[in-house]
Amino acid sequence: MEPDRQIYPEDPRERYRLLHRQMEALLDGEAGWTANLANAAALLNGALEQINWVGFYRLKNGELLLGPFQGRPACMHIAVGRGVCGAAVSQNATQIVPDVHRFPGHIACDCDSASELVIPLREGGKIVGVLDIDSPVPGRFSEEDAYALERIAELISQTRSRMD
Repeated sequence: MEPDRQIYPEDPRERYRLLHRQMEALLDGEAGWTANLANAAALLNGALEQINWVGFYRLKNGELLLGPFQGRPACMHIAVGRGVCGAAVSQNATQIVPDVHRFPGHIACDCDSASELVIPLREGGKIVGVLDIDSPVPGRFSEEDAYALERIAELISQTRSRMD
């Protein structure tokens, strides 16, 4: 276990409750969306086990553009509808992919990734980007993970309306 992760409870519900409170405190009153995305990526990277990439793509001019992240270099542009991130936007829904190698059109930015969770970020019901989390472990993400991280994504999305 890495040092940052030692503060998190073993129970997933308790772990996500603590992470939610930490994210609220981290983002409270902060107006810079890029800075908020960077800090959110760093917090999630330190808190989540068995992941190898976490970050954000922002929707701009009809494509997803790489934003702040933690992990290896990533694809800089993703077309809506392409890969897991593009599917999350085109379907307007969270994507839980237990095996990325079986996902049609998967974009392999990191060959170590085996599973992926992508959550749309919304402002006023409109998608403005996605939270993307990769894992080297097949089947890493559960419905419980998705639900808890969707609540965290809502907190992150709310900071966009406070942009400076």
